[in-house]
Amino acid sequence: MESIVTFLSNISWWVYVLIVLGIVAVRDMFFNRKHTISHNFPLVGHLRFILEKIGPELRQYIVANNREELPFNRSERSWIYASAKKENNYQGFGTDQDIHEASYHFIKPSLFGYKMSPSHPNFTHRDLVPCAKVMGEFNNRKKSYRPKSILNISAMSFGSLSAKAIESLNIGAKESGCFHNTGEGGLSMYHSNGADVVFQFGTGYFGVRNPDGTFSLDTLVKLVENNPFVRAIEIKLSQGAKPGKGGVLPSSKITKEIAGIRGIELGKDVISPSFHTAFDGIDEMLDLIEQIADRTGLPVGIKAAVGRLEQWTYLADKIEEKGKGPDFIAIDGGEGGTGAAPPSFADHVSLPLFYAFSSVYKLFKDKGLAERIVWIAGGKLGLPAQGAKAFALGADLIYVAREAMMSIGCIQAQICHTNRCPAGVATQNTWLQSGIHVPLKSERFSNYAKAFRKELLELAMAVGHEHPCQFTMEDIEISMGDSNYTKTLADCFKYQKEHVAFEGTKMLHDCPHLGGNHE
Repeated sequence: MESIVTFLSNISWWVYVLIVLGIVAVRDMFFNRKHTISHNFPLVGHLRFILEKIGPELRQYIVANNREELPFNRSERSWIYASAKKENNYQGFGTDQDIHEASYHFIKPSLFGYKMSPSHPNFTHRDLVPCAKVMGEFNNRKKSYRPKSILNISAMSFGSLSAKAIESLNIGAKESGCFHNTGEGGLSMYHSNGADVVFQFGTGYFGVRNPDGTFSLDTLVKLVENNPFVRAIEIKLSQGAKPGKGGVLPSSKITKEIAGIRGIELGKDVISPSFHTAFDGIDEMLDLIEQIADRTGLPVGIKAAVGRLEQWTYLADKIEEKGKGPDFIAIDGGEGGTGAAPPSFADHVSLPLFYAFSSVYKLFKDKGLAERIVWIAGGKLGLPAQGAKAFALGADLIYVAREAMMSIGCIQAQICHTNRCPAGVATQNTWLQSGIHVPLKSERFSNYAKAFRKELLELAMAVGHEHPCQFTMEDIEISMGDSNYTKTLADCFKYQKEHVAFEGTKMLHDCPHLGGNHE
């Protein structure tokens, strides 16, 4: 015993330090399931959390303030992180924003907000907010669909995101009632954990393609029959990150599993064309929409970024003429998203969401078509106040992508396209994604979705509404940056939002088409 004591007393202090660090490293690698960064980067990862703790002080005096970072500033990210972890997401001591700057928007509260009775569905569960419209109802689709949540996961493919990220989002979507858009990379087993799914295909037709890469309607029909949780089909025409340019999946991110799901070869970059071969122009696209809807019974919609409006005008004319068309239209803002793109595309091509959405919605509204379509808006709308503005302009649903990624650990490293995502979210690197603990991360997305819906509903109630669909363009004003002069959304965008037929939240919950039932 004495010899052991003597031996220990002769060991230098730095040896003890190394032993402690070794224990911490082993704990990080093999026993840590709460923090992806420290798991993937033992010891070093802890520096991030230390710096994050003193981040406000560093930014205030040295780097930047809470509102300067882009694409999402620190205040925005902090709200998402806190909501996902069920921590305090309030802020104290007033706003730190310049409320007099141009384009700042104000939500106008009522003197008396909406008074909710104890029998109201949202009295005890304010995070349950279904869509006010039914996809496919106007076109009498056999399997019309009312989304159970006004907030849903936008298109992010397995391949672009890791298996564990997709699985976490899907389980979280099931827990929170959201639907999960597959993105154009095909339907994987990781999308099949119980959530409603919107199956998207783009120009590569991954998962529903013939051997020569062309679209196979028979394969799509079979996919829908075998997977009853697929509730709608979305045809991607373009995306906000790179409209007019096809997608690229580097060979470094393509595994044998991904190749099998997509129907592609290993060892080669996969480049989606910038145009569709299944149809040529709007008339043929409308015909294909009807073919898909007839064969599957599902609602069918389109997703696109917005620029020139001539073809949108022609689309509206044709829908009016035929009396048929897409059951939903998803407008993607030029703010970009998870897809990587050349700077010239990411920075300059396509309109930002609010300009894009209002331009298309107004076209359809002027022709009396807006009410028959479910409108989905996507582009940095994952904060409740931005969501309120989108609903006031006419949106029925909101897509979130990067915000969903942040809720499960994304730190905005902006290297999604390199396969080196440090949080394991946008990578196929086995070690990096091993840090994602699916049960924990799925719960965090669910928490975020519920917090968003709760706060957006409370914003609507403050204005005097029962549901966000009742927001009007008079409820929000925008600062012009000149002597405190403001204009309503109606004055700014030169239209009035179409009235949404809404008979009460209880009616939405009692709807036979409500999502979540896969029988």
